[in-house]
Amino acid sequence: MPERDTEDAVSIGAETHSHSDPTKRRASHIPGEGGVWIFIFGDMCVFAVLFVVFLHARQSDPAAFARDQAHLNANFGAINTVLLLVSSLFVVLAMRAVTSRAHSALAPRFIAAAWVCGLGFLVIKAIEYTEKIRDHITPQTSEFFMYYFVLTGLHAFHLLLGLAVLVVLYGFAKKSEMSGARFAFFEGGACFWHMVDLLWIVLFPLIFLVR
Repeated sequence: MPERDTEDAVSIGAETHSHSDPTKRRASHIPGEGGVWIFIFGDMCVFAVLFVVFLHARQSDPAAFARDQAHLNANFGAINTVLLLVSSLFVVLAMRAVTSRAHSALAPRFIAAAWVCGLGFLVIKAIEYTEKIRDHITPQTSEFFMYYFVLTGLHAFHLLLGLAVLVVLYGFAKKSEMSGARFAFFEGGACFWHMVDLLWIVLFPLIFLVR
């Protein structure tokens, strides 16, 4: 009986400690907050509709779309894909560092590295847009370039929002302690950044590679 009481006390103590630490969640829990996921799924649905509309327009005149597509620099798109994939890896590492007391000091560095990758994406996109405008290519040039500027511009806007979110996550990661609400925001912000990455992974081959 005394041994049984001791085991129960240890079990209760472990459970209490688990609830007191916001980073110790069940493996099956949904990261972030419900409102964040509503926004993410809504955003993905909007992009899905735009992708379908683009493909339908392409089927109506594949030769013209292919001709205009040849003016794109696929190397820019490939580099940007690598940058976003690496940035998502850094965000994952930051998430793990936050949940590990032994490596929590690395979390701000990983977030900063992800932010730099995102900034690099925007710089390359700015160079790409500058080349198009210099060659007198605008959304009014053709139907393909109208979709090109709308889709990539909308994605770039989401990436700007993601960079702002990363700044907030950086501030949270530098704090010695993180409340449950801040940890939920950290998870949600990480999920939003992964969504931006996922949208580009679909957008890049759709705009630059599909023939």
